Parts: sequence; C-alpha cells; structure tokens
Amino acid sequence: MGVNLKELIPPEARKEVELKDLRGKVIALDAYNALYQFLASIRQPDGTPLMDSKGRVTSHLSGLFYRTINLMENGLKPVYVFDGKPPELKEEEVRRRMEAREKAEKLYQEALKAGKLEEARRYAQMASRLTKDMVEDAKKLLNAMGVPWVQAPAEGEAQAAHMVRRGDAWAVGSQDYDSLLFGSPRLVRNVSITGRRKLPRKNVEIEIKPEVIELDKVLASLGLTREQLIVVAMLIGTDYNPGGVRGFGPKKALTFVKGKNPETALKLLPRHQFPTDPEEIYRYFLEPQVTEDYRVEWREPDGDTIREILVEEHDFSEQRVKNAVERLRAAYRKHIKTRQLGLDMWFG
Repeated sequence: MGVNLKELIPPEARKEVELKDLRGKVIALDAYNALYQFLASIRQPDGTPLMDSKGRVTSHLSGLFYRTINLMENGLKPVYVFDGKPPELKEEEVRRRMEAREKAEKLYQEALKAGKLEEARRYAQMASRLTKDMVEDAKKLLNAMGVPWVQAPAEGEAQAAHMVRRGDAWAVGSQDYDSLLFGSPRLVRNVSITGRRKLPRKNVEIEIKPEVIELDKVLASLGLTREQLIVVAMLIGTDYNPGGVRGFGPKKALTFVKGKNPETALKLLPRHQFPTDPEEIYRYFLEPQVTEDYRVEWREPDGDTIREILVEEHDFSEQRVKNAVERLRAAYRKHIKTRQLGLDMWFG
C-alpha cells in the first residue's frame, strides 16, 4: 500500500522526464514493488499469468528481464533492492494484504465462471502473490544479467533511501512515496511502467513517463520539516497504521501538523487509533533497519546462464531471449563498461 502523499506533492516538486533524461543515473529500484507490477500487468485477457510447462508463474521474470534491458538501453544503471523480514510494526498491514488477496482470488474465480473476462483480469491482478521461489528466481536472473541487487534486512524502500543518502544511488525507483519519509532526497516514479498503458475499465491508452520528486522541494513548498511530514503521513495512514486517523485526509493532516513541533504533534495524536505506540512508528521512519553490507557493481551478462534460466527451465522463446541478451550486452558495453573502464584508468 504505502502512504498516499500524492495530493500533497506540489507541482514544483515533481518533474516529468523521459527515460533518456536519467542516463548515467543509478536508480535503486524497490524490487518487490516492480515484481508485483509485472505480475499484475503481464497476463492473458482472462487474468491468467504467463506460466511455463510445469505451471510455474513466469510473468515476473518476463517483466524483470525485458524491462531491465529497456532501462539499460536508455542509459540507466538499475540496482534492485529486495525486502527482508517485515518489521513487527507491519503485522496488521501484512495480514490485511493477505486477506485482500484471498478475497480477490475468490472474486476472480467467480468472474471467470460467469465469463466476465475484464472483471476477472482485474481481480486476478489484485490477487497476485510473490512467493519465495519467485523471488529467488528473480535474484538468479539478475545475477546472470550482471545487474546488482541488494538484500535489505527489513524494508526495501528504507534500504534504497539509505543508499541514495550515502551517494550510492541517485534516486529510489518506486510507485510508493515511503522512501521520502525514510529520507531519500529523490524518488522516481513510473520507472518500471513507462510507456503506453491502458486505463483500468476504459478502452483508452495513455503515455506514462518517469516522474522525479525531490524531497527538499516538497518540504519547502509545504513549509514542513521531514519529521513533520512523517506525522502528516501517520495521520493519513502508513503501512504501520493502515487507515490512519479517522476524519483526517491529506489537507486536514497538513493543517493539523503545520507550525507544530513534531514531538508536540505526536503527543496530540489519538493513541487508541494506532495499533502500536505512535512514537514507535515515528522513530522507525527516522531510524529504520538498514545494512551497509552491499556492493553496487555491474558485470558482463552471462548469456549461457540466462538461457538456462529462461529457455531451459522456464520455456521462454530461445530466439527472443538470444536477441534480448545481445541487446543487454550492447547496453552494458555502451553505458556501463566504458564508464567503469574510464574511471579505472583515471584513478588507477
């Protein structure tokens, strides 16, 4: 879910760009966020995901493989950040998501039986599940592609924000806004869904472009500190207090917090409407569990291993994979290898 700050992001803090405008930038992508998008969007008309001959879902691998190549061809340097164990604060949200998926699965089956394919596809997208095996397959594929990934100890977005703050990445790539609360100076939305997309329930296509959001500009425009923004988010609702506080929307939350010391605003929150101590949620956004034990390094793609994973194990088209691997090699050599060699020669 993530926190919905969309209504509060001022126009001057967001900028629509082209993928090529991000050339040379390291983007720390929220891996789970991207994989769920691939699972939801890469499906048959009746909602059935792509599967191999053994009935294993492959939509996430297809999206990860071809989308990552597209990003690298445009000069981006992607690094995927995977979620670890959810913090205890998130228990209620995890349970809510499981219940929502179970309900969507039931509605999907009912819509299928009734022959309502568009409705069935919508419910199928909502019922998407990312299993441990699917995550491991994604990591194996990234290894073979020579694309770095980082295992977060807890929240992927917190880890990605930490990497941006350290200067190991330029921005977090995610559809959610949580990385801003975790202190990322920049968020890039729509990275993994850029292109023409059909609007839900409408026979209309729109062009989706990346959108860069800068935290400093958000705070300056709203007249808030990051700490105050966290309290605003808690009033609206976060993964650690789903639903927020009754009666508070984005604008009312902003009015309530503005001008107040964040600690003072915290003490005024109705604690009975929170699943845990509000101060604990506040502190987690400021001091999340992250790791310094990671490397961000790209390597030459291993075409043979990619073929083993996609063609031999998961029944992808051999010719299509072969062509894509050549594109991946060309993108790596043009946008990454030459730059790395240049730095080695300069600093060696």
